[in-house]
Amino acid sequence: MKNFLKKIQGDKTIWAVVVLLSILSILVVYSSIVTLAYKYKAGDTEYYLLKHATIILFGLLLMYFTHKIPYTYFSRFAIIGIIAAIPLLVITLFSGTGINQANRWLEIPVINLSFQTSDFAKLALILYVARVLSVKQQEIKDFRSAFLPIVIPILIVCGLILPSNFSTAAILFCTCIVLMFIGRIKTKYILSLTGIGVLSVGIFVLFIFLFPDISNRVETWKARIENFTEEKNEGNYQVEQAKIAIATGGITGKGPGKSTQRNFLPHPYSDFIYAIIIEEYGMFIGIMVVLLYLILLYRAVRIATKSQKIFCSLIAIGCSFSLVFQAMINMAVAVNLVPVTGQPLPLVSMGGTSIWFTSIAAGMVLSASRELEKAKNPSRSPTGEERGEAAAIETA
Repeated sequence: MKNFLKKIQGDKTIWAVVVLLSILSILVVYSSIVTLAYKYKAGDTEYYLLKHATIILFGLLLMYFTHKIPYTYFSRFAIIGIIAAIPLLVITLFSGTGINQANRWLEIPVINLSFQTSDFAKLALILYVARVLSVKQQEIKDFRSAFLPIVIPILIVCGLILPSNFSTAAILFCTCIVLMFIGRIKTKYILSLTGIGVLSVGIFVLFIFLFPDISNRVETWKARIENFTEEKNEGNYQVEQAKIAIATGGITGKGPGKSTQRNFLPHPYSDFIYAIIIEEYGMFIGIMVVLLYLILLYRAVRIATKSQKIFCSLIAIGCSFSLVFQAMINMAVAVNLVPVTGQPLPLVSMGGTSIWFTSIAAGMVLSASRELEKAKNPSRSPTGEERGEAAAIETA
């Protein structure tokens, strides 16, 4: 065990945050899957507990192996990733599987494993934007050679995600804007792109209200916006049940496994798991969860500001900001600050490949932090593994 702990490198605070969120995830998911277990497994909650615990543990292993990879390798993956992501999104859009007329998942033949292609595309686009920004620093203010190679993939990827998953497209778009600002793209170009994004959202909302019957998916979006803006209780069942969970949880909570709203909330183990956390563990733990995500972002920002390598800094900011922004959106939905979006709580909500992609993203941040650790100890003799990493960095 000691030898294994010695092999764990990177920011220890980030490791602690991820492990704490993973433990909380196992506890809360086990408590909130009662109705799911009775519906599909004759009340066998242990089946979902073992399945989720296995997914969490595999996610931690993915994070461990990812953090051992030199961060420069991710730059090489960026081009391959974005080339693969675009056709995968197109296939998913037209022939993927999903719910509520939203095609979000693609099934892998033979092994029958489905994954949300937007999770892969999100990671690929963040790496691509970080790579181009770092490579183009000598001409970063130029519109044609620097801005266009970045903005075109952003518009394509976000545009392909938008029809089935508006919130993911918006989170990814905002993450790319942040990366471009840090990467020193001209402010007027960023403002222009932001204006295009705001205008597109406005046209999108107008389209929803003008043509609500064009598809069931558009009708769902329209209902969510109306329920949020007009505070319609009868059409806002999910939010009302979440409010009851939060109100009855109080400061100290009802206790682990004692939730009652898990029997009424749709998807209490994913979209509204934050409401279950507060109901069972109280407002104090609910605030602590928010702080854990903010601590993760703070540590990533420290890594970015201390790193001398642009790509390293952008990886840390891009992966962490996307993760934490998604978490804030999920928690904001639970307390009715924003309309229902369907975003899971990263590292906590029950899931499969979504947890794994999030774990990989966290591993990339840790990989970036390893570079700082090595820079702080230049006098230490490098191991054979580290010498191999140094060679990889030089050739990247």
